[in-house]
Amino acid sequence: MTAPDQTTIFTGGPIVTMDASLPHPEAVVVSGDRITAVGGRDVGAAFPGADVVELGGATLVPGLIDAHNHLCISALHPRWRDVSRVASVDELLREVEAQAAAEPAASWIRVAGWTERHHGVTLTRHDLDRLDLDRPVLVAHYSLHQGVVDSRGLAELGIGRATADPAGGEIRRDPDGQPSGLLLERAWSEAHRRSLLAYADPDRWAEHIAARAAVLLAEGITAVHDAACPPEAESVYRSMAAAGTLPLAVLVMPHPSALLTHAFGSRLDGPPTGDGDEQLRVGPAKFFADGGIAIALDVRVGGQPLRGGITMDDLGATTMAAAERGWRLAVHAIGNVGVDRALDAFRAVGRRRPDGDPRFRVEHALVLSRDQCDALREVGAVGVVQPGFVEHVGADASGVHFEEHTWLAFADLLASGVTLAGSSDDPCAPSAPMWCAHKGQTRRTDAGQLFEPQQSVPMLEWLRAYTMGSAYAGGQEDERGSITPGKRADLVVLDGDLEGAGIPRVRQTWVGGRLAYDGATGAAAR
Repeated sequence: MTAPDQTTIFTGGPIVTMDASLPHPEAVVVSGDRITAVGGRDVGAAFPGADVVELGGATLVPGLIDAHNHLCISALHPRWRDVSRVASVDELLREVEAQAAAEPAASWIRVAGWTERHHGVTLTRHDLDRLDLDRPVLVAHYSLHQGVVDSRGLAELGIGRATADPAGGEIRRDPDGQPSGLLLERAWSEAHRRSLLAYADPDRWAEHIAARAAVLLAEGITAVHDAACPPEAESVYRSMAAAGTLPLAVLVMPHPSALLTHAFGSRLDGPPTGDGDEQLRVGPAKFFADGGIAIALDVRVGGQPLRGGITMDDLGATTMAAAERGWRLAVHAIGNVGVDRALDAFRAVGRRRPDGDPRFRVEHALVLSRDQCDALREVGAVGVVQPGFVEHVGADASGVHFEEHTWLAFADLLASGVTLAGSSDDPCAPSAPMWCAHKGQTRRTDAGQLFEPQQSVPMLEWLRAYTMGSAYAGGQEDERGSITPGKRADLVVLDGDLEGAGIPRVRQTWVGGRLAYDGATGAAAR
């Protein structure tokens, strides 16, 4: 454990500062929670009695910032049975029964991580009704953009044969017109909200957040942007920050409790973008341009048009209302149509508020043309991207090649001059930045498939995206993201060649000048 006023000198290995004015230092001095000096080995002579951390050839980099992470939700996942690997409907039903027994007080029975990808397990209310449980059941998809509920759940939600699809969502139906139980996009938002009510106890939620944060610290993550933070979770974060129990920095991106909607209520009249401090700050408000499963596309494949998906047609009005209250904007846009909708919203806000620094963010941007990359640069948008998506998108879509658009166009975005911010979308995809960056560098899935390899981005560029890029996306570039005197002493020690074929390994993570994770012991060291 490091004393609050202790001085520590890091030396003996490469130092990647992400500060162009400090390109090749040999030592970094940290006093308390600040970076004090960066320079040659002799820079430490002015600090007699300082502790010395010998890097032994390992590389020192700024603390990694996951710019799109759902920490408040991933923290709760240990409370729910994980059905991501079930191989049959019967196996899934057994997991639902086990969840019901484990959480008898929960008003909704929720299991998490369902996916059709591994074993092709499809599901309807008729399957869940076989259990005849006394509470509604929600099987949440890994994407957090759809779920399946049983007949009791449909009844509690007021969804029946005559219920129209909500704007921005779809109620899937049986051949006779009755709901099948599968709710897509905004059709599942209320089920998501209700199923979380049993888990909103602030003290327990705080414990779960701290436990999940310990995992992220072991991956080198010292700050996250919680990219759809409901008011209940924001309140938990505030209590943790006030008590000094928030293990890493959080930038909250406010969003309604009914995920995917724009029903902010009074939140946009509350603490705005920029409010807070280095430990807990309010970021941009979070909006949706299209779906996450039903992504909005208008592309050509093999000479044929491919169109479809769901758009959120209230995007323009709601983003303008937020911008007029002084909020910065982050817009989920996955398909190329979604990206166009986000661009339209950004341009409209820019015309209404031509002064200042809007710092627009487009989240995901999964399918892009080169013209769209240029347009994002022109409006000043940051591309908050997920290099780890190469794995599951590549596995699912490697045979689908667009004529004018590209999957995960990381290199094109950089070539257009768009700032990239690195992120994971955890728990919808793995969180470890070095694993994700390796995917973005190699463009190769675990099964060996190369996926749009021309969009590969080098590891050092991914490090920049996970540090200064993410800091810029969050308006935090003056406080973190580089090894610069005066900035917060969030640092990571990496083993391995950053330009080699392997995945660098996190040896140590330092938060505010204190050792928060030590790979030698595999535990937190605070």
